[in-house]
Amino acid sequence: MKNRKRNQKGFSLIELLIVVAIILIVAAIAIPNLLQARVAANEASAVASLRTINTVMITYNDNYPTVGFAPTLAALGGTNCAPADQNSACLIDTLLASGTKQGYNFAVSGIGTPSEQYFAVATPIQGSGNRSFCATEDATIHLDPSGSAIADHDSCLALTPLQ
Repeated sequence: MKNRKRNQKGFSLIELLIVVAIILIVAAIAIPNLLQARVAANEASAVASLRTINTVMITYNDNYPTVGFAPTLAALGGTNCAPADQNSACLIDTLLASGTKQGYNFAVSGIGTPSEQYFAVATPIQGSGNRSFCATEDATIHLDPSGSAIADHDSCLALTPLQ
């Protein structure tokens, strides 16, 4: 049999191992950056959703003055909008009205009867965000850098406003 080593084509085991090692190094650098970008995108989405909630709470208050601000997120949403009412105002999409959107849990509570104040909060689901956010009837969004749940209206007002 002839010696085929000189005429063989392909890659040696060492060459393949070097290529795999380079790919793993690039992945080790890129994946943490990708995860951090996802966290930043989730936080930006949470802030945008709270801004939407602020806007629709004012609209809800104008449309249903005997109720005041909406008591829950579900009252702001709805699928049966012909005609819309105080329990199903159809002012936000059903995904946000469900309370979970892009790695964050959302909750809204009206305070008083009729509700003259409200408290809206966005809390990250584990690993999807680093900060939690809240808003009140002054339409200012506040943040908690620890990402822990924000307890109530007054706790929200005590936090740093988002710049």
